[in-house]
Amino acid sequence: MPLSDCGVVALDYRGEKGIATALGHAPQAALANPAAGSVLAVSEALTNIVWAPMAEGLDSISLSANWMWPCRSQEGEDARLYTAVKALSDFCCALQINVPTGKDSLSMTQKYPNGEKIISPGTVIVSAGGEVSDVKKVVSPVMVNKDKSTFYHIDFSFDELRLGGSAFAQSLNKVGDDVPTVQNPEYFRDAFLAIQELVDKQLILAGHDISAGGMITTLLEMCFANTEGGMEINLDKIKCDDIVKILFAENPGVIIQVADKHKSEVKKILDEAGVGYVKIGVPTEERHILVTKHDATYQFGIDYLRDVWYSTSYLLDRKQSMNGCAKKRFENYKQQPLEVVFDKSFTGKLSQFGLDPDRRTPSGIKAAIIREKGTNGEREMAYMLYLAGFDVKDVTMTDLVSGRETLEDINMVVYCGGFSNSDVLGSAKGWAGSFLFNPKAKAALDNFYAREDTLSLGVCNGCQLMMELGLITPEDKKKGKMLHNDSHKFESAFLGVTVPMNRSVMFGSLSGSKLGIWVAHGEGKFSLPYPEDHYNVVLKYSYDEYPGNPNGSDYSVAGIASQDGRHLAMMPHLERACFPWENAYYPLDRKDNDQITPWMEAFVNARKWVEAHKK
Repeated sequence: MPLSDCGVVALDYRGEKGIATALGHAPQAALANPAAGSVLAVSEALTNIVWAPMAEGLDSISLSANWMWPCRSQEGEDARLYTAVKALSDFCCALQINVPTGKDSLSMTQKYPNGEKIISPGTVIVSAGGEVSDVKKVVSPVMVNKDKSTFYHIDFSFDELRLGGSAFAQSLNKVGDDVPTVQNPEYFRDAFLAIQELVDKQLILAGHDISAGGMITTLLEMCFANTEGGMEINLDKIKCDDIVKILFAENPGVIIQVADKHKSEVKKILDEAGVGYVKIGVPTEERHILVTKHDATYQFGIDYLRDVWYSTSYLLDRKQSMNGCAKKRFENYKQQPLEVVFDKSFTGKLSQFGLDPDRRTPSGIKAAIIREKGTNGEREMAYMLYLAGFDVKDVTMTDLVSGRETLEDINMVVYCGGFSNSDVLGSAKGWAGSFLFNPKAKAALDNFYAREDTLSLGVCNGCQLMMELGLITPEDKKKGKMLHNDSHKFESAFLGVTVPMNRSVMFGSLSGSKLGIWVAHGEGKFSLPYPEDHYNVVLKYSYDEYPGNPNGSDYSVAGIASQDGRHLAMMPHLERACFPWENAYYPLDRKDNDQITPWMEAFVNARKWVEAHKK
């Protein structure tokens, strides 16, 4: 289950500096109070991005404001827009944040043939972005099932709890007029910077913002991605007697989980910053959130409410997915947890395989990445090959077609992912034609595969190419094909795969492993005309049913190899999962210590094989 407050990308493959982005909006609040709506939109963007360690704290962040307001459709909206813009400007000036860009859409009206007119509520979408000092320190919103830890509530608003403009009010078909805001921007800035210090010092186990849905939604979302555990929450220390306001008010704030061994240090940092905090609870083994206020106790079933929370996504998915896949996703998402099993010999260290990221001398083991117009995965693939010990060459189809490149001195070729020729003829069909109908390219390909000292790898679009050219099973009369996903949607997800017992060059040593990996494809379904045991299956999705099997592949196949194990075609992107920080999930007990994931071993295996067989 994808769950995150901000998006973070690394600036290079060393996994340190990066860029974070986050969003904020409050359309219901803006209906009731346009000024408060602007403040809440900025607040949500900032309490979302606060979990990434910004290089210079709040000074690293710039905002973009996208104003969507029905000024041309409704009298009085011009004045409301002015009020909203001024409030955002004043708040950002007080926070010392710039808003250098944005856009406006001032019609926001849909007219239908029957004369009906729908007017969108005036709102501002705030995007926050800035430089991250270390992408590995980003805090996840997923609660850690750790006995000796505590949850704290930190209020950023300095305001009374109010229900106007909340999701709770909307659920009652109301808007209200008593909307929360941020009463003290200076305090908000202090609270933000205090959380930043905690993030940078890695004193927070998990953290999540309070915005749409209020505190109870925040607490539940922190539990949804787990299969076990819950919370015991006591709200007696919060100075409000109205349990509904405490749980559902959308006053800006955060919930943090702190290991008990770090409590004194966390409290010291918050106290020195003048930031208030309230201890509200602890983890529990029970699969519920138990909320107590004075003598009353309320029980919230996490798994039941997760289905309620997910149901709106299911209703939208029904309009997009084919072949009943929306229903399968809704039924199976909680039945398919990601399982990870590493070989006991794997240390997670570069030194285990003798790898040096600072290597600048050629190894003499040559790999070529072959790309066509529209492929886009060559840079990360090149780096992983380089890190594994290959000297990497960039080869375009033009090089092969013209005869400038013959592949005679190349030991391994890799066809990477992307959308060659925009997939207008079908995935990789145009790319395959570039080989088949150009004599020099065809000769280079045939000569390469005729040699016994070569390896090849096709990932995603490259997998489709290898299947289209029949490079994996050249002896078969009936060829396997790559078809559209059963859902008829582009599937992008981080999911589990299993490496069965096999003797392939790249995956043989990984046999028995269960690993996480990224998929991103629209035509990834292996359609295989023979029984499973006819093929050298070296990678399978860990679940047979959608969405664990994201495309409906026969036998849940994710990758197959030639009978001699030298040539491999796979749909998932192993090159995008070689570092722990690239993974959407990685075992917590290894996350901070491992330099690489087991996928790097596959590239090392390829290099070692070439060293042993090079002529």
